[in-house]
Amino acid sequence: MARKPIRLPPIGIDVYESKHRDGDVVDVHDHDVYQILYALDGEGRVVLEGRAHETSRDHVIFIAPGAAHAVVSETRLTLLVLAFDAAAVDALRTLEPAIASSFVRSFVHKPGPVQIGEWRAALRKLLHEAGRADQDPFGGSAAKLTLMTVLHLLARSVRAPTAADANALRAERIRAYIDAHFFQPFSLDTLAAKMGISSRYVNEIFKERYGTTPVRYLTEVRIDLARKLLAETEKDIVSVCFEVGYDTLSTFYRTFKNIVRLSPNQFRQLSRERGDRAEES
Repeated sequence: MARKPIRLPPIGIDVYESKHRDGDVVDVHDHDVYQILYALDGEGRVVLEGRAHETSRDHVIFIAPGAAHAVVSETRLTLLVLAFDAAAVDALRTLEPAIASSFVRSFVHKPGPVQIGEWRAALRKLLHEAGRADQDPFGGSAAKLTLMTVLHLLARSVRAPTAADANALRAERIRAYIDAHFFQPFSLDTLAAKMGISSRYVNEIFKERYGTTPVRYLTEVRIDLARKLLAETEKDIVSVCFEVGYDTLSTFYRTFKNIVRLSPNQFRQLSRERGDRAEES
């Protein structure tokens, strides 16, 4: 493995384009500075510490100093290369140690659709500021501050929840909402609007998480409470029906019997008989 030196300008930051033709191979090497490669176009593979990663448009490759890496292009691959010294990472470590810990090892990251816009805006600004650092007395400091923004963005992007994690959180929020509002009129469309997603997606992520639909879960919550009230209180059935969220006795009776296989009256009677037998024994 060869070490390829990178001479940084006085501000400690360099941003440049790296073009690779179809089939080009950059052999395994390392650097004594940090690098971030941003794929502007094309496809290829980046090998980090012996592990190959497929790379395409908008992929971000973070390379720590001394990390062995290689690049293989499968089409015409254009990379934006950001090389920088340890000053920015050290500054981040002072501000927020948890952020700096994200830059100990090399990795490949694919930003989400929203993050891609943020990445491109930050890199364009860095190109602008680094390009005028020699002419503008404040250009160097502006470039350093923009680099800090890029690194902060990278740390947040990497630590952001995955789609699966986000869906699990949404499903938990849906369940918590039903648990807290089961006695109110329910509309799947209204719930979806509160979550900012479609009603179909609400069904999909909830079923994936809990194995049932939100409507079915709501019914189970209502009937579970109804069973408890019927068995442990003397409340009239119409009061139980009202308390658990049903507007009509007919709907309550039908739903209760579909799930429990007994009418509310039969369930209450059976619960009392079981209670009497338990007391006698």
